[in-house]
Amino acid sequence: MSTTAAEIEKLNEAFYTAIESGDLDRMTEIWAEDENGRVAMCVHPGWSMVTGRAEVLRSWALIMANTTYIQFVLTDVRTTVAGDVAVLSCAENILTAADTEDATFAAGRVVATSTFIRTPAGWRLWVYHGSPVLQADDDDEQADE
Repeated sequence: MSTTAAEIEKLNEAFYTAIESGDLDRMTEIWAEDENGRVAMCVHPGWSMVTGRAEVLRSWALIMANTTYIQFVLTDVRTTVAGDVAVLSCAENILTAADTEDATFAAGRVVATSTFIRTPAGWRLWVYHGSPVLQADDDDEQADE
């Protein structure tokens, strides 16, 4: 793996750590500034596109404020670097506190693509797109066999 790809993957890990810890300051450091027609964009799973750095950060603040617990285990991480742009795709295996009063958890899977751009301040996240992966029940899978 190239040094640049490793740097991108480290920044990507910081992105998920910021979500897990509800660290909006760190999230703010990770996202690129809007400039010269380049606008931050984010598609949260199941949401419409959010554009502009301020709106993207506002969306993350909303998620962080309303998430009591979340943990990501990333798999299938693939990074491609082309000059000053890098694209990282991965599977987010997510564990969250369920929206109930009892202490239960919910699991889900999202496939995410993140585009990073090299800026004078270093690599920054420019575009994030997460798509939920529909998972069949075990009963449905066995019925198909």
